[in-house]
Amino acid sequence: MTSVARLAAQANAEWCDTFCRTHGVPGQFADDCWWSPERTPPLYPDAVTLAPDVDAADLLARIEAGAGCSVKDSFATLDLAAHGFRPLIQAEWLVSEHEHGRAAQRWSVIETADQLAEWEAAWGEAAEPGFFRPGLLLDQAVAFLGRYDDDGVLRAGAIANRCRGAAGVSNLFAADGDLESAWQAAAATAHARWPSVLVVGYDSGPSLQAARRAGFESVGDLTIWAA
Repeated sequence: MTSVARLAAQANAEWCDTFCRTHGVPGQFADDCWWSPERTPPLYPDAVTLAPDVDAADLLARIEAGAGCSVKDSFATLDLAAHGFRPLIQAEWLVSEHEHGRAAQRWSVIETADQLAEWEAAWGEAAEPGFFRPGLLLDQAVAFLGRYDDDGVLRAGAIANRCRGAAGVSNLFAADGDLESAWQAAAATAHARWPSVLVVGYDSGPSLQAARRAGFESVGDLTIWAA
């Protein structure tokens, strides 16, 4: 399970890097972590660990570790309290190896800037419009997924990103509250776009429980620390 958690952490770090670069904030990769020497956009971490034995002081020396900083401790092995951080989110890495068939029939890949703006508004967590830049739609390793109702209104969605051996699912939402179906459909749509890969992600709380009901398995703990 540790190897799957590493794969999930890698997929998530690659998505963070891709997203941050669209905001002019390039990150860097090492064997043990991804990090950005500049402060990342809201909701995105300044570092993601890729191995359980990262040295905390060495990691924090690479980033702007002051107020507003966050670190995704992918294996819940760091103790950053002594460095002025507090645990913000306790979550679990998830994996699905199953294809969910007809669950994805009403889901599709977002293709235009107007659709992306609609997706972002339905997601509802952006601080300001244009949080997700249209250039992401040109990246063949990224797919914004959405479900439209019969009236053409976007009701659910997720982001999928492809890395070696896996497709990461993040930013999942469902306006009707049916997160279980959203997880099933997001996994099916990611599988259809990139066959023969594991679908991975992470979550906590009710959405984590919904993912488990949808057939995902927990493969490890993670902690998001905030300064």
